[in-house]
Amino acid sequence: KAVNLGSITEGIRGATRAVKILWQADDTLGFVARGRGDRSVFHSDPSDEVMYMIKGDMNLHYRTPQGEEKIAVIREGEIIYCPAGVPHSPRFAPHAYVLVLERKRRGDERDRFTWYCERCGKQLYESVKHVTDYNADPVSRAYEEFYGSEKSRTCESCGHVTKPP
Repeated sequence: KAVNLGSITEGIRGATRAVKILWQADDTLGFVARGRGDRSVFHSDPSDEVMYMIKGDMNLHYRTPQGEEKIAVIREGEIIYCPAGVPHSPRFAPHAYVLVLERKRRGDERDRFTWYCERCGKQLYESVKHVTDYNADPVSRAYEEFYGSEKSRTCESCGHVTKPP
């Protein structure tokens, strides 16, 4: 069934939930997400991902194999391919929208949600999940785990404590 992306973005503009699942077929997944001002997690998924900026711009933070953080800017109307396993953190304003296309997870695959210290860059916390249904909002569940524990937010290397949004 064809969908109108303008109608989808209008539908989630004022909604509590910032994601609208378009489909979860046997081997593919498509959804539209509204930006969130407090995105800090890096997501590593076991499948390739394609992101198309419907409205607004995105700063796609990602980590290189050497652990260096870099930023790719994706402008409205542009599309980007993110290979499986690349830790990435899509950061865009609440009035911006992205279309995400990826492969649905297989039984033995796990997604990783990782936070790094904002002061020294060391890994703070990682939540590993088997994502079977995006309607369960795995990103929000990982946020609840991380921000719900001061121990998870405290860097063992430099002592910095990440503040909740």
